[in-house]
Amino acid sequence: MSSSSPAPSDSPAPTDITTERLVLRSWTTKEATAVLEGSRSTHWADDFPAEGDRVIAGLFGEHPAWLDAYGHRLVVERESGLVVGSIGLFWPPAEGVVAIGYGIVASRRGRGYATEATRALAEFALTAAEVHTVSADVEGANPASVRVLEKAGFQRWAGPESTDQPARFRITGQDRARR
Repeated sequence: MSSSSPAPSDSPAPTDITTERLVLRSWTTKEATAVLEGSRSTHWADDFPAEGDRVIAGLFGEHPAWLDAYGHRLVVERESGLVVGSIGLFWPPAEGVVAIGYGIVASRRGRGYATEATRALAEFALTAAEVHTVSADVEGANPASVRVLEKAGFQRWAGPESTDQPARFRITGQDRARR
């Protein structure tokens, strides 16, 4: 972390995002450290963290803004209180566009959690004055992720429909207003 960057705190972001079945809350530095050290928490699903969560936890030092309100969040199942994945915005936006990424652990897939979380975080991102579009790139070999984005209201705007080449999706403030 550079000395000019503010140090992230161990407290959650001022506002969690709560959906019907999930709470999206900011990572703490303590949780990121536990993921990197291979520690276990009783508040995590048995198969959390996944590899993507480890990668993100390892990048917080280089990207402290990812721990802020518009950064990365843990996906918490409201019913059990367990962390079942993570989702995040790759802040800051570039020319009004911010990318989103997500992952739900295998034991909780197929329940619509990724769609629910993606829709909620994209809507939250679009409330920021500097954001007009949320984007996501998906490998064609990942049809489940394509379905998540389509169900969350994202539109394909570039890339092939059925190959291993990445497809690009986006949702804009205008798309959101039409729903």
